[in-house]
Amino acid sequence: MRSVQITRFGGPEVLDIVDLPDPVPAEGQTLFDISSSGVNFADTHQTEDSYLAKQQLPLIPGAEFVGTPAGGGQRVVGLLPGGGYAQKVAAHPRLTWPVPDGVSDEQALAVVLQGATAWHLLRTSTHLSPGESVVVIAGAGGVGTLAIQLAKHWGAGRVIATASSPEKRQLAESLGADATVDPALAEDDPKTFTAALREANGGKKVDIVLEMTGGNVFTGSLSALAPFGRLAAYGMAGREAPASASVPALMGTSRAVIGFWLAHCMTRPQMMDDAMTDLLALTAAGDLRPIDGGRYPLTAVREAHQDLLARRTTGKLTLDPSR
Repeated sequence: MRSVQITRFGGPEVLDIVDLPDPVPAEGQTLFDISSSGVNFADTHQTEDSYLAKQQLPLIPGAEFVGTPAGGGQRVVGLLPGGGYAQKVAAHPRLTWPVPDGVSDEQALAVVLQGATAWHLLRTSTHLSPGESVVVIAGAGGVGTLAIQLAKHWGAGRVIATASSPEKRQLAESLGADATVDPALAEDDPKTFTAALREANGGKKVDIVLEMTGGNVFTGSLSALAPFGRLAAYGMAGREAPASASVPALMGTSRAVIGFWLAHCMTRPQMMDDAMTDLLALTAAGDLRPIDGGRYPLTAVREAHQDLLARRTTGKLTLDPSR
């Protein structure tokens, strides 16, 4: 089978197209023919070995796929510990979900990892209540575009999104964001970013922040929280760790900082079932609109990663293993 393999760590240049033997399913696994593979920002950390889980070489990246059992059957979307950038994969059926006929491969891939992340950030980590304000950092990204829509669907009082260009801010507003803020305001001074978030919320402090950048964006977002506000951190796209949160400061302001990694939901499959049942139904009904960020040939995987790292993309990127 054709696949993408990493034999050394680095940037997009380490993603090599190779021919490898078909995977052999272990006990309890099924062999699937892949029709589409998903690309996530976390994959760029995987190529560098800078992610939460240490990587072992050689490896095939990719945590999600849409495909059918090798012998034929129902089209499914599934999650993986790795191996998705390929034409075939051995996966455990417990972490696959049937894709409704009205849902495309691209839409299914948008909701299985990024959508489930947005779902659990709002439902499980921050416990969004109707009427609360929500800040979505990187509102034009894969998680952000879905988090905006889910927050509005579940009754958020005001949704504020950050995005780095006028076009991306316009997209966030078209999906339901009530206001948008340029994250570049955080580059020199997080206090400027804090002030911008509060201004976007009508001068009030905010209730919830979904944060995946790190650095000054994290610091400025934390300062913008109201008492009993919650910041859920689920990434560090800026490659810069934020300053440590002070426990006395958290106590003195009644704020919370929450870490989130979807891998822990994958070890509790019912948590994934709850999210996927809801997300696929909302998508099939047209109540949730996943954004297709572009479909690349498998052979153009380096270009996909370059575009993602350069912030040239919006929504969900996918790979076509047949090309």
